[in-house]
Amino acid sequence: MRHVLGFLVGVVVTAVLLFGGGWAVQQATAHAAVPDAVEGARLWIALGAMAGVGLVFGVVAATRISPMAAFVPSMTLLSWTVVYALDMDRALSLIPDDPSMHELLRQAGEGQRVLLTTGVLAMLGVALFVPVLLPSRWVREEPDDDEEEDYDEDDYGAAGPRYG
Repeated sequence: MRHVLGFLVGVVVTAVLLFGGGWAVQQATAHAAVPDAVEGARLWIALGAMAGVGLVFGVVAATRISPMAAFVPSMTLLSWTVVYALDMDRALSLIPDDPSMHELLRQAGEGQRVLLTTGVLAMLGVALFVPVLLPSRWVREEPDDDEEEDYDEDDYGAAGPRYG
């Protein structure tokens, strides 16, 4: 059950990395191209979105939710990078850029293009794949009963460790 939940978390993390990260990169690069005091708030929002994506990335890479939570986005990012290396036109055709799509989705697609062509998606994919290789992540950690200390309520009037 833990790995099914991890799979679902992985699908959500993949969407956050691709669309949240893509949108944030597009907004930041658009602001860098034409710096404007009025658009300064958009830059801060984009940087906040990047920080949020980084937080989600760090939580998935570092915690023991399930290795599937890191495996799903890593395979998505790495496979897209491999497709880009083998057939650039096919990989770029997977990016949403149709005029009939929602504006935010097209902006995220422009940022995904930047992340894909610069190799950032490959780097993120490898960083998410490394924790999957650790065997300890695949096994649930069971608490040991032998390591619990014996407590005696008679000592000091409260529960405390028994010495001897």
